[in-house]
Amino acid sequence: MSLSIKNQFLQANFTEKGAELTNLISLDSGTEYIWQADPQIWGRHAPILFPFVGRLKNDEYHYQGKTYHMGQHGFARDRDFKVVNHEATTISFQLTDDEQSWQIYPFAFELTVTYQLVDNELEVTYFVHNPAEKEDLYFSVGGHPGFNIPLTDENKFEDYYISYEPKKSRVQIPLVGPFNDAAHKTLASTDTDHDLSHDLFSGDALIYELHQPNKFTLKNDHNHQGISVSVPDAPYTGIWSPYPTTGNFVCIEPWWGIADNLETSGELTEKMGINQLAACADFTGSFTITAHQRRAF
Repeated sequence: MSLSIKNQFLQANFTEKGAELTNLISLDSGTEYIWQADPQIWGRHAPILFPFVGRLKNDEYHYQGKTYHMGQHGFARDRDFKVVNHEATTISFQLTDDEQSWQIYPFAFELTVTYQLVDNELEVTYFVHNPAEKEDLYFSVGGHPGFNIPLTDENKFEDYYISYEPKKSRVQIPLVGPFNDAAHKTLASTDTDHDLSHDLFSGDALIYELHQPNKFTLKNDHNHQGISVSVPDAPYTGIWSPYPTTGNFVCIEPWWGIADNLETSGELTEKMGINQLAACADFTGSFTITAHQRRAF
């Protein structure tokens, strides 16, 4: 079932499956900002990554002497969430543990995802609660929104570029296959803009290690129309578009977690980037999507 929120600038649509954002539409121009999930290229819009971001080595992990198996990006994106609040400009979805999740993830959890429209922005908040009375909760969470590029027929993919704020170099973590190779991290020249091309993603996602608030913008100089993702506190952000199969979209992905390292032991408590949440404690992470219209930023 499709659910909507709307203000004077934007309409956002969602599905209960995965609590996924499926549309972000300008009410002024009719521009659709979200990729429309062509199954021949990438059949998703903006999946939520939980309880892992990226791939586990051998698609498995170990916890308290047991081995559990799980596919890339976890299971939340394929589960039905419950709508726990729905107002004109705000909607919240919740997923909790059950017998199905315990088979692959032996933790009690509450994941609440809230979307709120404020002017020309969509604020996305992940709230994780550990309801256990004694046991810590180990998890990762992240966003994976795909944005249409170009946004209008008058432009092409290569007319756009990635702009980074603040203007400074960032640590980039390379990938070897689906795994992170943090031992060979480099300093990327993100103090300048990067012109978009499909070849830019020939090595898979561009993964940046973050230590302060950041903003990533996809824009062009022809009509100043674009999209920004502001990331106040996520430790990583990935920027991805498929290659060598290509599609006219780019994902900007704030992550509180990362794919397994090449040298991982497989022990969940030792996993790079894992969040450890004490019993009865809470975690909050957020990012904001800004839809820029035909005007200067």
